[in-house]
Amino acid sequence: MTTTKTDFQTTLGRSCRLALGVGAALALYAGTVGAQQSQSCENRGDLADIYCDANGDLVADTPTNPDELLDPDTLVFAYTPVEDPAIYADIWEPFIEHLSEATGKDVRFFAVQSNSAEIEAMRSNRIHIAGFSTGPTPFAVNLAGAVPFAIMGSEEGEFGYTLQVYTRKDSGIDTLQDLKGKRVAHTSPTSNSGNQAPRALFPKEGVVPGEDYEVVYSGSHDQSMLGVVAGDYDAAPVASEVVDRMAERDLYDPEEVKIIFESKRFPTTSYTHAHNLDPELAEKIKQAFLSFDFQGTALGEEFSGVTQFVPITYQEDWEVIRDIQQANGVTYTPENLDKS
Repeated sequence: MTTTKTDFQTTLGRSCRLALGVGAALALYAGTVGAQQSQSCENRGDLADIYCDANGDLVADTPTNPDELLDPDTLVFAYTPVEDPAIYADIWEPFIEHLSEATGKDVRFFAVQSNSAEIEAMRSNRIHIAGFSTGPTPFAVNLAGAVPFAIMGSEEGEFGYTLQVYTRKDSGIDTLQDLKGKRVAHTSPTSNSGNQAPRALFPKEGVVPGEDYEVVYSGSHDQSMLGVVAGDYDAAPVASEVVDRMAERDLYDPEEVKIIFESKRFPTTSYTHAHNLDPELAEKIKQAFLSFDFQGTALGEEFSGVTQFVPITYQEDWEVIRDIQQANGVTYTPENLDKS
């Protein structure tokens, strides 16, 4: 059966409405299906009850029942929430065409409005391929069965970004200690560089978020940065790759701000497929990512310094992120996801 444009728009609208009750939806689904699977799964780790991890790689196994595998006529691809989704729909168009040719499928771009909406959409089979931000990736893995397999990298195969703390040059703030008593924008509870990493790393520098300074959630790295420039926030921890792209699009003047702290490097957005895709289709998707040539494309221009997708595993490459989240007492539950 071929999915029409009207059908696709209906699906997207339904996803947006469901996003208003992500926690409830996930909890209901987990309670219904999980009861059936809990008896037969010997190992699932942090995965929701609807998934199993027999091979111990920390991601959901592919279903063994052929009737549970997905091989849709239309593949839906989503990218992590951004300030202006319309811009990114155009930027991703060359890759969408490449992915369509590689898989023989119609491929549509889904502009999500929040991490919660994106995770719920994959869990409910409304998206099949997705880029999840660093911090939300473990939630996507454990609550939605996402399987990370690639990341944007350099020609040498290097990848990653840093946590940077920005303030205005005229703020009088020069060190993390100067943030005491200030109003600081974090992005969202699940964000790595925008919340989890600061809460794990800043106390080692003598500053405890939420105690030494007021934490205000902005909703995104873009909004945090723009808020600092406008003087709405005294400072903000943000992802280096995001603010670099903002500067390239002239969304703020780098001369008006300064960096007072920078961390070691973290992995960037993970590119994932749903755990229950037909294995042959999943392999075609992986190969489409790994064979894509960024050179001369809008995607290559947007992500400067990136030349290819690099293969990764969640077990190895997200270990540092899981350690940070564990240090913050994070558990991968629908309730914690709703807080994002």
